Amino acid sequence: MHKIPVTVITGFLGAGKTTLVRHLLQNNQNRRIAVMVNEFGEVGIDGELLRDCQICQEDDDPNDNIIELNNGCLCCTVQEEFYPTMQQLLERRDSLDCMLIETSGLALPKPLVQAFRWPDIRNHATVDGVVTVVDCQALASGTLVGDLEALEAQRKADPNLEHETPIEELFEDQLACADLVLLTKTDLVEATELSKIKTWLSQELRPGVKVVSCHQGNISPEILLGFNAAVEDNLENRPSHHDHEEEHDHDDDITSVQITLEQAYDPKKLVQTLTQLVQEQEIYRIKGFVNVANKPMRLVLQGVGDRFDTFYDRLWRNEENRQTRLVFIGKDLEQENIELMVKG
Repeated sequence: MHKIPVTVITGFLGAGKTTLVRHLLQNNQNRRIAVMVNEFGEVGIDGELLRDCQICQEDDDPNDNIIELNNGCLCCTVQEEFYPTMQQLLERRDSLDCMLIETSGLALPKPLVQAFRWPDIRNHATVDGVVTVVDCQALASGTLVGDLEALEAQRKADPNLEHETPIEELFEDQLACADLVLLTKTDLVEATELSKIKTWLSQELRPGVKVVSCHQGNISPEILLGFNAAVEDNLENRPSHHDHEEEHDHDDDITSVQITLEQAYDPKKLVQTLTQLVQEQEIYRIKGFVNVANKPMRLVLQGVGDRFDTFYDRLWRNEENRQTRLVFIGKDLEQENIELMVKG
């Protein structure tokens, strides 16, 4: 039986990895795709967002094809999290055409790819290619990530993270392992600046690795899939700064708070409230689903720092409660105070 091709999608927090995967699922061209997503926090907003793409066949259970690993950075939990999950998926390889692995914003790609050298996995799956998603707006502003504080909060909150890699070196590792770089948020950058960024990125990549602009995850599957790179057999040409990192202490003050509210909201007023909340408390990331008054569709809300994006993803189902569910990631967060302010 042929090996299942696996595409690894890496990139920093907020670069657009989940948006990319969601678009790929909705435009799968009849491919049977399984997704493994490295979520942070107990409420898997990203995983649910992918499950609700409405692309599964009637007799398929989306919970079988979208699997969340929310116990920490994937490259640091390969044996505990990735290996047993991968074994379960490979038992169904005759019903799959390919797989996607969306890593957390802190994952080093090389340790994950190395796991595909293990005999139990190597015989049945191969890393078809590594796609690195890069925030163009962040690069244009002189940084590597849209909200550095949010990324650092994610780092400190992960009890399983075994490497404290400087952001610059982590970025270099992501580029060094890439078979394709997708540049997001290019519409927020002037054309001349975009050209400079593409030129600079090309100089940082291996010969032949392309930089492609991508708006709202909209890109053909033919570009993302089918590299046939067998990356696990070519790691010597993908150098990493940090194959061996010592364990370090973590900041226990970084927490995630989850709230569920029955009331409906006006999106503009809710964003105003959340913006004020971010200014008053050290909140780095907000994501979730919102019940909007007099709207039949569910609103997806994502906030990084004081920037918020919203869109309607699907109709509310008859059997589900129309609830507003939000996850807050930050430092010294108090759930009761957050709930009181959001309730209004």
